[in-house]
Amino acid sequence: MLSQDRWLLPEGIEEVLPAEARRLEVLRRKVLDMFAAWGYQQVIPPFIEYIESLLTGTGHALDLQTFKLIDQMSGRLLGVRADMTPQVARIDARNALQDVPARLCYLGTVLHTQSDHLERSRSPMQVGAELYGHDGAASDLEIIRLMLEMFHVAAIERVFLDLGHVGVYRGLVRQAGLDGQQESDLFDILQRKAYPELDEFLGATSVPEGCADMLGALIDLNGGLEVLSAARQRLAAAEPEVHCALDNLELIATSLAQAFPDLPIHFDLAELRGYHYQTGVVFAAFVEGYGREVARGGRYDEIGKVFGKARPATGFSADLKILARLGQVADEPLEPVFAPAVDDPALADAVRALRSQGQVVIQELEGQRVDAAALGCRYRLERGPRGWDRVALDA
Repeated sequence: MLSQDRWLLPEGIEEVLPAEARRLEVLRRKVLDMFAAWGYQQVIPPFIEYIESLLTGTGHALDLQTFKLIDQMSGRLLGVRADMTPQVARIDARNALQDVPARLCYLGTVLHTQSDHLERSRSPMQVGAELYGHDGAASDLEIIRLMLEMFHVAAIERVFLDLGHVGVYRGLVRQAGLDGQQESDLFDILQRKAYPELDEFLGATSVPEGCADMLGALIDLNGGLEVLSAARQRLAAAEPEVHCALDNLELIATSLAQAFPDLPIHFDLAELRGYHYQTGVVFAAFVEGYGREVARGGRYDEIGKVFGKARPATGFSADLKILARLGQVADEPLEPVFAPAVDDPALADAVRALRSQGQVVIQELEGQRVDAAALGCRYRLERGPRGWDRVALDA
């Protein structure tokens, strides 16, 4: 039994075998090269760090997803990163110039204490991009367009975009005078779209009737572009902050519709992904046949405040493993060349030349019992009148 247990991995922790690893690596290079072409510079945050820095500004949910352990050198509590976004915010806060926009990207494994209801993996390969130092729809648009380009690189078609804005909810809550617990209870009800509970909650609170009507309207304000017109009517009595958020959403949606006329855009003013640290537009991308978002992001202008520099910020993240699974990344098939175990400088030169051209050459090991075909080779090097030539195995 003990020998069998040695093969086991912890639940939700998987190893990646050669074929899949190659697909992931090909996609990784394509995505990072595309980010670089847009001016996004890669950073590599640490896999583990002090917990108070790791969880800054992220809320309770990420705290529950973070593995924690004691540092044997300092005695302080450490955390294994479950999300790289706060780490990148710290990098920007410590290294960027205040008035200069910074474009950063990242890709690396994160670790979760629990898997979600759809994905069994607890070790996603998180990829993302962040734009710091610009407050406005232009940077949100660039980030969303970059995300859509990532799907194109991954050969993922028929993407659906979901848009919302936490400023609508925040403005209405402030106008209604809800306390912290009431705000939290209402947030939970809206996320579940629980109509009976919403009516009961609004009836039990001392919210003015006009504010209660507007808060109750949020649960119905979802659908196509017509939602924004309906929101302006049903939230007409809202404070300017709410109408500014609706203007921001309309500007972004109109620009996206012009650039991507075939992109389905859905609005949901009660969907508040990342509400505890997002400050503006929030968005998620979905793919037909997959039951949850494949990428998500939004604006979070306050995330760097605790690091001494609360710069405007917007970004997105995804799991490269899911992108590779859903996409059809074109990968040139390997055509390995078999080189015999012969001590000949001319053969060594031929092998070196082929490898420098990007070809795979597998050198025979002295005494090995398998032939070139068993090693997956399609060619072999044979000595000819003019030196070592590559010939097909079936020639």
